[in-house]
Amino acid sequence: MRVTQESDYALRVIIFLYQRGIGERVEARVISEKENIPLRFLLKLLRKMAAANIVRSYRGSGGGYAIEKQPSEISVREVIEAVEGPIYVNKCLGDSSQCNLDRTSTCHIHRALQMVQDKLLANLDELTFEQILKLEP
Repeated sequence: MRVTQESDYALRVIIFLYQRGIGERVEARVISEKENIPLRFLLKLLRKMAAANIVRSYRGSGGGYAIEKQPSEISVREVIEAVEGPIYVNKCLGDSSQCNLDRTSTCHIHRALQMVQDKLLANLDELTFEQILKLEP
């Protein structure tokens, strides 16, 4: 698994919003400029994260985007899956028909990668923005 540019941007946006303050509205243009994220791409990310109830979108004058959950309530996995979809170490773990040998039920590699995936997902679930914000820059 590789963290894509889209996930990297989304994680940075969440940190940026937390640094501004819970409930503080910020225009997408400001986020784009401060985080060096192309505005069109950022708007796409923000829509996905708003649909997943990670950020809240406000329209009109004084509008923008805000984070309203506590940092302990949002995990890295939640953000990545909001923008990328489910996380799979190998495509056969998400869809057994992707195995060209059609033997996911008896495949040793499949079982081994399933263990890796389970640990990865558990770690991403446990890693909250509260923990990230406490890390030294």
